[in-house]
Amino acid sequence: MKNILVIGATGQIGSELTMKLRGLYGPDNVVCGYIPGAEPKGVLLESGPAEIVDITNPQQIADTVNKYGIDTIYNLAALLSAVAEARPQLAWKIGVGGLYNTLEVAREKGCAVFTPSSIGSFGPSTPHVKTPQDTIQRPETIYGVTKVTGEMLSDYYARRFGVDTRSVRFPGLISYTTLPGGGTTDYAVDIYYSAVKGETFKCPLKPGTFMDMMYMPDALRAAIEIMEADPTKLHHRNSFNIASMSFDPEIIYNKIREYMPDFKMEYELDPLRQAIADSWPDSLDDTCARQEWGWKPEFDLDSMTQDMLANLKIKLNKEVSEPVHA
Repeated sequence: MKNILVIGATGQIGSELTMKLRGLYGPDNVVCGYIPGAEPKGVLLESGPAEIVDITNPQQIADTVNKYGIDTIYNLAALLSAVAEARPQLAWKIGVGGLYNTLEVAREKGCAVFTPSSIGSFGPSTPHVKTPQDTIQRPETIYGVTKVTGEMLSDYYARRFGVDTRSVRFPGLISYTTLPGGGTTDYAVDIYYSAVKGETFKCPLKPGTFMDMMYMPDALRAAIEIMEADPTKLHHRNSFNIASMSFDPEIIYNKIREYMPDFKMEYELDPLRQAIADSWPDSLDDTCARQEWGWKPEFDLDSMTQDMLANLKIKLNKEVSEPVHA
């Protein structure tokens, strides 16, 4: 990777990935692609080039690739799961139509393409515990349908046209930097905010709802490491299971209480999010990613919790007592 375009660079993943890539490859070599209404701000705007790149507009993609000599595209444009259910036509237009536009530009210009998939690409008929790399994928959400379609379309462009497509299936992502944008796993971010703010957390999912989760620093590493991996060692491309931790609301709640004993949580179930969560895996088997390109997470629930609470305390400028084990 020498010159990189990040499409959807102001989103939850994109804003952090763009800065990480600029730190690694140089600020002038990573273009922040955004849409009107989601303009970059602060350091994201000031640290490197930015261009309007609407993924539904193939000419904007091509023009930016030409202007900056782009060789690698990170395609992060998508509507997240719960939001996509409310706007399925738009979810398809962005998730599948936008990917097609990106792949066509990549085919013509010789770019590599990263497009994240998700645990949402699986469905209720998939094995839920240690979900295999290669297994049945019959999702029941439009978000999941677009992700499965994206995996297959990316593999097709790799086989048929030689486009260097690569991908990982992200679990739920947890970050203190950027607020999530309507995903089913968002509760695992919101719960930390409530804890640091001293609020009682209203949990939208019932006890026993296990889902795979990952701390954002690990997710960013995965997105970069897969694109840097030796292509001769990749038996899979689109898309690799990656895993870090799996928990339900009670487990993360009790982990936070180890450091904030007065924290309270109540259940206020969201039927839509619960139905989506119930259709997703409890945990993923990421053996193939570990074997083919050396994937290994660095954070577990305890180390993530300590880091989240410490950084949110700073971010929210909230006076909280020093962490004390219960």
